[in-house]
Amino acid sequence: MRVIIVGGGKALYFLGRNFASKGYEVVIVNKDPEECRRLSRELTVEVICGDGGNEHILAQAGARRADAVLAIAPRDQDNLVICQLASFQFGVPRTVALANDPDNVEVFEQLGVSAFSTTNIVGSLIEQRAALEEITNLLPVGEGRVNVTEIVLSEDAPVAGRQLKDIVLPENTLVAVVIRDGKPIVPRGDNDLQGRDTVVLITLPENHGAALKIITGEGR
Repeated sequence: MRVIIVGGGKALYFLGRNFASKGYEVVIVNKDPEECRRLSRELTVEVICGDGGNEHILAQAGARRADAVLAIAPRDQDNLVICQLASFQFGVPRTVALANDPDNVEVFEQLGVSAFSTTNIVGSLIEQRAALEEITNLLPVGEGRVNVTEIVLSEDAPVAGRQLKDIVLPENTLVAVVIRDGKPIVPRGDNDLQGRDTVVLITLPENHGAALKIITGEGR
């Protein structure tokens, strides 16, 4: 898999290192000559010094053979241009842009560019951890369109002792796995939930809070 990462800052180094460790063919594009020299010394990846929003630089980075382009520049408009150029000019099948301003995520999506906001992701993690102590893990996936939540049920949870078929959950909500005494169960309607069970819940963002309240009783 060939991945082109365009941008700067510490994230560039760690992403490059992470992808390279997985065996990906990684190309980093950065405008700063000094940073390019440092990255070339510290990483076993190809580093190209130039503007990733320039067609010739992307061509030099091998965009025509790339499987994915990730744009993480400090300016959102640069990330949008990079992804649009990679997609429309070079036919890169997967482009993802960092939206430093979370309000731009929806705009990018409307323009056909997959986007993510670290502000939204971190904010969601902090909010859910602060509000519900039972949540031990919260992972947004699909650019934030789906939440996968791991919950440890208390003994007095409102769903404890009830079968799944009797628990009315919001639309687009799924109890995917129940872990009991260290053993995973893929549940059916006649499976019950018990205190101390670990429940893996899949929801969409708009019904996430309501589903958590039903499972944990928080906010009753």
